[in-house]
Amino acid sequence: MFCDEFLEYVDAIAAGDLPLDARATAHVATCPGCSAALADAQRIERLLKGRPALTAPPQFTARIMSRIRGDRWRREQFLDTGFNVAIGVILLVVVVGAWILLSESGVSSVAVDGFALLGSVARSAFDRVAPSLPLYLGACAALASALAVWWWAEQKTEI
Repeated sequence: MFCDEFLEYVDAIAAGDLPLDARATAHVATCPGCSAALADAQRIERLLKGRPALTAPPQFTARIMSRIRGDRWRREQFLDTGFNVAIGVILLVVVVGAWILLSESGVSSVAVDGFALLGSVARSAFDRVAPSLPLYLGACAALASALAVWWWAEQKTEI
C-alpha cells in the first residue's frame, strides 16, 4: 500500500467507518507519516465526539434551500440569456447571409415573380370559390349545430 492510497481513507478509518485491514496495518507500522496522520485523525475524532452536537436554528433548512434555489435560478437565467443571445446572433447572420445571397445573385427578382404568380393563383381560386362560400358556411353551421345537439343529448343529467 502507498501513502496516497492510505491517506485517501485515513478519515474513514479514524471514524470507524472503514476497518483497518492487514495491508493498512503493515503500512502504518512502517510509515511514520501515515502513522502520524492516523493518530491526528483519531485525536480529532475523539475531540469531535466529546463536543455536544448543536441544533440548527428554526427554518435553517428552508432558508438554505431557498438560497440554493435562488443561486441555481440565477445561474440558469445567465445560461438562458447567453443561449438566447447566441441564437439571436446566429439568426442575424443567417438573415444577413440570405439577404446578401439574394441581392447579389439576382434570385430576388425571381422570388418577386414567384410571389406575384402565387398571388394571382390565390386570387383566381378565391374568385372561383367566392360564389359557393355562403353554401359552405351554411353547411358548416348546420354541421356544428348538429354536433352541439348531439353533445347536449349525450350529457348525463343529474337528478
